[in-house]
Amino acid sequence: MAKIIMICGKLCCGKSTYAKQLCSLNPAIILSIDEIMLALFNQHLGDKHEIYVKKGKAYLFSKSVEIVKTGIDVILDWGFWTKQERNQAREFYLSKYIPCELHYIDISDTVWQKRMLERNYFISAGKTHAYYVDDTLRKKVDSIFEPPDENEINIWNQNFPSANCCFRFIHT
Repeated sequence: MAKIIMICGKLCCGKSTYAKQLCSLNPAIILSIDEIMLALFNQHLGDKHEIYVKKGKAYLFSKSVEIVKTGIDVILDWGFWTKQERNQAREFYLSKYIPCELHYIDISDTVWQKRMLERNYFISAGKTHAYYVDDTLRKKVDSIFEPPDENEINIWNQNFPSANCCFRFIHT
């Protein structure tokens, strides 16, 4: 049976890269809230950003159910920054008898800082289309993000992507 894979981690931790690697191993569809938001509104949505993110996620939840029913796995690439958001997603899918997994991308603060600088450089150089991480956004994410408990995690991915990356399979 097809399943949902929820990718959890701070911005710039490697979620999108990881999601693409998962797709190269097993056929799946990636649904990304950032991809939709940037395509429709670019960087500067202002006060309406959270409203449209919420609506976009609701749409992607519905679309993911349609896709899973066709027998294709779905990878949700949007962070799942809070325990409440992870619990709500899990309850949503379980209520529809759809299995779901949480894959946690866990990186050190030093690596996180480096990746934010790299992302901002590539955005400024016009080499990528992603959210520019200014100090306000970094502080917001840092204040909101709740690392998942070990009992929430199916696959714990530490130091991704790097040569010393390791995966811990927690629950199946």
